[in-house]
Amino acid sequence: MASEPTKPPQSIYGFTVKNAKGNDVKLSDYMGKVLLIVNVASKCGMTNSNYTELNQLYDKYKDQGLEILAFPCNQFGDEEPGENEEILDFVCSRFESKFSIFDKIEVNGEFASPLYQFLKSGKWGIFGDDIQWNFAKFLVNKQGQTVGRYYPTTSPLSLEYDIKMLLGIV
Repeated sequence: MASEPTKPPQSIYGFTVKNAKGNDVKLSDYMGKVLLIVNVASKCGMTNSNYTELNQLYDKYKDQGLEILAFPCNQFGDEEPGENEEILDFVCSRFESKFSIFDKIEVNGEFASPLYQFLKSGKWGIFGDDIQWNFAKFLVNKQGQTVGRYYPTTSPLSLEYDIKMLLGIV
């Protein structure tokens, strides 16, 4: 008897990922939240500004339903070489970040995270579906659908209006 092909997830809520401590996290736990998903790196020239602004957004909107999901990635310039414990220590001590940090992943290529394969499946960008560098950003609505993709050079604070619209506070 042939088995039925697995139906691809229709939203990010169909994914389970590992957090930086190695525990499974069902993204369905974030149902009803607005999500900003970012591939991060500790040694990138954009690290300070991005973490600072991500913290500002999170502090300002977490109580209204914003969650930031940070996925360390070492695919760009070897700028996230550490293990998860080192990454957590860096993010939590240097930037005092309170948003969720996940397991280090790949965002492009044969071993790209299934979540990132889903996020990139939209019609985006001038370079096809690939992530161009650290700090690419995806905005996900309360229904788990990707509604925006932003280049690595896009300031997190410049997304504030889009986030407020999705949170229903504009």
